[in-house]
Amino acid sequence: MGRRCVAEFFAIDGRALAAAEPDVVIAPEEDVRGHAGLGNHRVIAIDFPKWRDGRGYSSARILREMGFAGDIRAIGDLTVDQLIFLKRSGFSSVVAVRAIDPAVAEAALARFPFVYQRATDGAAPAWALRHSPAAEAAE
Repeated sequence: MGRRCVAEFFAIDGRALAAAEPDVVIAPEEDVRGHAGLGNHRVIAIDFPKWRDGRGYSSARILREMGFAGDIRAIGDLTVDQLIFLKRSGFSSVVAVRAIDPAVAEAALARFPFVYQRATDGAAPAWALRHSPAAEAAE
């Protein structure tokens, strides 16, 4: 991370470890499945050298699906508009080149109470809520 001037740390969820430096930094072109023993790390950073490079989302999701429960940190060229997608794919913290106002970030994360598909964040999709036993009983 020394090659960039970075903004302050932003926690997306409770797994974020503000005081901990990343144990490993995954580049966009790296396959996270090729790294043995990632479960032994507390913080894994995934680099976003350009805001339009979406490969890091897949890396985070794969890590969560492999059972990694620690802090997955997005680092690099990120914007507040990406926060909800970072959260849904498994990231727990962000250190961005562009400053992220915490109040704006919290509003962005709370903007959409419903989702349309399953992801690593565990949020139930709208269709599942609509067809749940509780919803059908209310009709």
